[in-house]
Amino acid sequence: MPLYWRVFVTNAAAMLLAFAALVFAPVTVSAPIGFGELTVLAIGLLGVLLLNLLLLRPVFRPFDELAEAMRRHDPLAPGERVPVDGERDVAALAQAFNEMLDRMESERRESGRQALRVLEGERSRIARELHDELGQTLTGAMLQVEGLAARIPDNLRDELDELRETARSGTEDVRRIARQLRPEALEDLGLQSALAALATAFGEQAQVRVERRLEPSLPLSKDEELVVYRVAQEALTNVARHAQATRVALRLHQNRAVTELTVRDDGRGLSSGALPSAHGIRGMRERAMLIGAQLQINSKPGRGTEIKLSIPLNNPEAPCRSH
Repeated sequence: MPLYWRVFVTNAAAMLLAFAALVFAPVTVSAPIGFGELTVLAIGLLGVLLLNLLLLRPVFRPFDELAEAMRRHDPLAPGERVPVDGERDVAALAQAFNEMLDRMESERRESGRQALRVLEGERSRIARELHDELGQTLTGAMLQVEGLAARIPDNLRDELDELRETARSGTEDVRRIARQLRPEALEDLGLQSALAALATAFGEQAQVRVERRLEPSLPLSKDEELVVYRVAQEALTNVARHAQATRVALRLHQNRAVTELTVRDDGRGLSSGALPSAHGIRGMRERAMLIGAQLQINSKPGRGTEIKLSIPLNNPEAPCRSH
């Protein structure tokens, strides 16, 4: 029965019971009304209202449960839907809400992919300009310093060495930033080689031991490989900045119908309240959403952090895969 008629029938039943009570009960109303009669009518009205409340509560309870399920929905967790069951009106509303989520996720995923392509293109452009312009300028400055070494007085030798070290350090910083902006190894050598280079550079820079297990020849699309690389990069960056870890495990493998990237450290961990608000974690979740993947973060204070990215092999959001 539609909700409209169910509410009508419920109210009609309450009114009929009240009418029957007035007709058959030994109650009379005089004019002006007496205190005892007013008391009886007030009790009758309260009984009708209570009966109406008891009859209507089961009708609207499924809507409260559906509203609570809607409030719990996480926009960064694609694929989660409210259950379509119960009364016909509730099921129709739940189905409409799920269809709305399908459209929103599809549109957000497509716009996110376009934004990601623009972002990566801009990263590549900046990396090229850093390497070609600023890198060449610093290299030229180093050559000029070397040319001055033979003619400079001995009393300025220390200043010259300091200038040479500054130029060399600046050149290395420019190259490092350019590599972070544009992972050339990912384009030229593939995902496994790029992750291996990333782990090596991270270990040397952060003075952290990195254990890596990278399974080759995984069926991933170009977009998926880029997301895997960026999630690993962000996870390792978080370890270097916040974890105070001594060991990191980096693993990429296929687990049945899922390709998994796992980054685990033995650092100080994160509190549960810090997980949703961390900017880097939100960025990883948004990237995972773009390819229909799931990002799980397990962390406890003093027990390290584990970040796991799971990409289903039958992922409809990545139809073109490499083999």
